[in-house]
Amino acid sequence: MESYSEIANLLRKANNVLFITGAGVSADSGLPTYRGVGGLYEDQSTEDGIPIEEALSGRMLLSRPEISWKYIWEIGAACQKASHNRAHEVIAAIEAMKPESWVLTQNVDGFHRTAGSKNLIEIHGHIFDLFCVRCAYRVDTRTFFSASASPPDLPPKCPQCQGLIRPDVVLFEELLPEKEVQKLDQVLDSEIDMIFSIGTTAVFPYIIQPVLMARKSGKPTVEINPALTDLSNLVDYHLKTGAAEAMDRLWKMLQN
Repeated sequence: MESYSEIANLLRKANNVLFITGAGVSADSGLPTYRGVGGLYEDQSTEDGIPIEEALSGRMLLSRPEISWKYIWEIGAACQKASHNRAHEVIAAIEAMKPESWVLTQNVDGFHRTAGSKNLIEIHGHIFDLFCVRCAYRVDTRTFFSASASPPDLPPKCPQCQGLIRPDVVLFEELLPEKEVQKLDQVLDSEIDMIFSIGTTAVFPYIIQPVLMARKSGKPTVEINPALTDLSNLVDYHLKTGAAEAMDRLWKMLQN
């Protein structure tokens, strides 16, 4: 409880905060994490006997789009039937209270959007933003991934040119979106007072780098994760609990 009190006090004093979120922040929405115990791909392979990193790669999407789309649809359907949770809501509320705060998320579920966050860096894209690889056709839709329907004929074809439709997400082996990378660079060049790492194993350099930069400059760092990660011994505070519970408790303390 003492850690929560100290974190709430630091959060109260901060002018702006960077929240870095991964799959764990959506776990309380019913979405499984992709790795770890109980993860969607805990056994490291798909039912087709292909590692998920290969099935969801840019190369596979171009050579065997029906394989990639099988798992894209599975993830999209899981996101479609769920919604944001208390962690997303509190992050959005803190952003409203401190308008120069930002959210850097690895998640493609769009829950930060629906919870009300505006200053978003969706570094891996958004699964409901679909576009044609051949023409300018784009559409933002959840109905395609309707959880009450059977998977449509996959892969989907563009209604304008019959080209391949894909979600605007970063698949394995693909480059990060330049626009989002530029946003992140601008945020890191600004004066960030405090950083939270929530529900991410922090295996990517662009996820762990902001925490290391904050630590070097003496800015407070907090990790919220039921498990230990590579960051756990580097941050000032590690709250070993779920994101929704931890953020709700901190929010209540901020109101006092």
